[in-house]
Amino acid sequence: MTTQQHDSSVYEEIGGSERFQELKRRYRSWAFPMTVAFLAWYLLYVVLSGFARDFMGTKVWGNINIALIFGLLQFVSTFLIAWAYARHSAAKLDPLADELRHEIEGNPAAADGEVKA
Repeated sequence: MTTQQHDSSVYEEIGGSERFQELKRRYRSWAFPMTVAFLAWYLLYVVLSGFARDFMGTKVWGNINIALIFGLLQFVSTFLIAWAYARHSAAKLDPLADELRHEIEGNPAAADGEVKA
């Protein structure tokens, strides 16, 4: 058996395993709702900018209006989502992904959590 055939069979086996399916479920259960929430927030900003010009033009302090604040909050929310994803990944995804990686690489002790890389 060639290395390529061996590699594809290992990945097919891992891809069908319950632990890999759990990894995908954990990722999707966080990424999809967060994506929907961010897109809704972004579209709210766009719609308000287009159709609620008086509201968005309301001065808050000096020349700073609601549109500018919402625009800056887009950046803040992007960084917060990236930070939250890094925490989620470190806590929920990386340990399981490491187990699967060690299993694929043939280090069963590491897959059981006995050896840390």
